Amino acid sequence: MELKRVVVTGLGALTPLGNNVDEYWQGLSNGVSGSGLLTRFDATNFKTKFGCELKNFNIDDFINRKERRKLDPYAQYAIVASDQALLDSGIELNEVDRNEIGVIWGSGIGGAETFLEEAASFADNNRMPKFNPFFIPKMIADIAAGHISMRLGLRGPNFATVSACASSSNAIIDSYNYIRLGMAIGFITGGSEAALNPVGVGGFNAMRAISTKNDEYKTASRPFDVTRDGFVMGEGAGALVLEEYEHAKARGAKIYAEIVGAGMSGDAHHLTAPHPDGLGASLVMQRAIKDAGISPNKVDYVNVHGTSTPLGDISEVKAIKTVFGEHAFKLNISSTKSMHGHLLGAAGAVESIASILAINNNLVPPTINFKEPDPNIDYNLNFTFDKAQAREINIAISNTFGFGGHNASIIFKKFTE
Repeated sequence: MELKRVVVTGLGALTPLGNNVDEYWQGLSNGVSGSGLLTRFDATNFKTKFGCELKNFNIDDFINRKERRKLDPYAQYAIVASDQALLDSGIELNEVDRNEIGVIWGSGIGGAETFLEEAASFADNNRMPKFNPFFIPKMIADIAAGHISMRLGLRGPNFATVSACASSSNAIIDSYNYIRLGMAIGFITGGSEAALNPVGVGGFNAMRAISTKNDEYKTASRPFDVTRDGFVMGEGAGALVLEEYEHAKARGAKIYAEIVGAGMSGDAHHLTAPHPDGLGASLVMQRAIKDAGISPNKVDYVNVHGTSTPLGDISEVKAIKTVFGEHAFKLNISSTKSMHGHLLGAAGAVESIASILAINNNLVPPTINFKEPDPNIDYNLNFTFDKAQAREINIAISNTFGFGGHNASIIFKKFTE
């Protein structure tokens, strides 16, 4: 069976660096930090008092009040980003077969804010079971995919992926596979997360996963720096329109990039810590490269998972050196999480967009906030510290690794006929 080609024809982004793709790219290419003191709730008594929140964003500009009552913020973000991506793609829905276009959406947590509100209401009402009828359909992690599908009348495959921080990468990979197998002509795919609330911040504090550098919150996300102490949580959404190449060509679509390979693996090691030798991370990149039918030395840029955690960064560096050998020292590597923070289940989508834009602009976004070297990290690798670096980028890999040992890698290629 001959596999179909899969191309990216639309992008949408709602991030701590900007509320659309252009603003997001400007923030990335200029090395802007999206971190700030939390405004969503009073974080006085929390170990972490900062995060990467959305800025100057008003949901009323996009969704009316009546409809918004049925939507957790994570689903609101999903709708905004997917609408952007669809508009950007130029697809006229009344001119395509909506039975052949699907929605696959990822979220690591789903409606955390809705769950928190309903649990608090239950406690405040002396544990009387007076729950909002929208409680369950607002909370469940699949419902963003459902809302996007229903709003647009898309009757192709429709489901959610949940694999912690790899969730939206898995959504993109599933969409890619369905298209290349001929089971759909297109997808709206990506992921969203809205966990900057007391439950999210308190929970990650309890497991010592997020940074507590409250006096240095602007620079707290510092991948590959010896003083790193955890990730900085972000929120938002990233959306991509994937399309079968011949279908995109026939309608004269602009094409951002082609997806040529994808890999998945499991660490089989620990609930939250990566394998210390990077075995799962090595395997997932090797599988993606094999799937793409390329040699490792064809890769120009790796957008790393790079969370700014003590163990994770070391493990990923080891994996890169294992997979690429001497070519590892010719690559550009960067962690855009240093700027937009860690969007959890939405990370793979927003970082895939960063990788695609890097290809389109021949510019590697930087890893910012580096101060002090870590003796366990080889700085002969090019981490693109501090400033964006111009370079011809034909092939880029986007890595995302999730709690539970879920690893996903996607390979994007500069589009050619």
